[in-house]
Amino acid sequence: MSLTPTQKTPLDVPVEQRALYEQNFREMTRGTGRLMLMAADQKVEHLNDDFFGSGIAEDDADPEHFFRIASRARIGVLATQLGLIARYGADYPQIRYVVKLNSKTHLIPTKIGDPESRQWLSIEQLDQFRKSSSLPILGVGYTIYPGSRTEPEMLREAAHLVFEAHQRGLLAILWAYPRGAAVSDERDPHLIAGVAGLAACLGADFVKVNEPKAKDGRNAAALREAVLAAGRTRLICAGGKETSVPDFLARLHAQIHEAGAAGNATGRNIHQRSLPEAVAFCNAISAITFDGSTVEEATALYQKDLSSPSLDR
Repeated sequence: MSLTPTQKTPLDVPVEQRALYEQNFREMTRGTGRLMLMAADQKVEHLNDDFFGSGIAEDDADPEHFFRIASRARIGVLATQLGLIARYGADYPQIRYVVKLNSKTHLIPTKIGDPESRQWLSIEQLDQFRKSSSLPILGVGYTIYPGSRTEPEMLREAAHLVFEAHQRGLLAILWAYPRGAAVSDERDPHLIAGVAGLAACLGADFVKVNEPKAKDGRNAAALREAVLAAGRTRLICAGGKETSVPDFLARLHAQIHEAGAAGNATGRNIHQRSLPEAVAFCNAISAITFDGSTVEEATALYQKDLSSPSLDR
């Protein structure tokens, strides 16, 4: 089965790799064209701030919590660094993976230096791992910081990575956050739309952005500009800091059904919860993302799953 006209295979995917690319796209989006990405790259990005402390489930202290959730919940892909996949992947071969190929810590704030995040591993090294592990690795991820003084190097690296991923039938997801001394408002709707268009020019299949903050509070309406700017690059929003389940689901529904976003990338709102809560929440997110469920239907599913004895405690 080929992709639909709005899901055309990019021309930098060789003919002999197109079937694999299309299969990876269908698996990643569960045949819907929308992505539920469970983000598990924060062990680097936020160090231990997101994993231990007040209001964070004790489960989250252990990196395997990511894998326990992803193996039990309905998600599209789990995105994390190759080191964690190498450590835990043998026990969780059923999870679909995206390998995050660059990351940085938050120890150097923007007021001290513009952000720079460079590629850790080559695409050839990833190829070696894919062959030796036989794990279902469907794509790669990379973060860019438009506005940083190191922007030219990151953009060149990102363009290179997208091309090389497509050459192998893999999908490429860009995390795109305008940041640096030259950026006065990281959540400006017009700027986020510009960054979404930049990701399209880099050839990304999906671009992950922060939801913009509109002056009138209509964030989903403001996000529409970014969705249009991204064109055939599908736009997904970061989950952000932890919030209540109903509030999160309402925001997600608006992003998809009002703005036209193609899914979500959620980390802290999932993994900071206990295992049964995290699994139930993933399933509710996926109900909206994959099935087009209403907020009320997804919330009811969350409550039902929480009370189900079949969820591993």
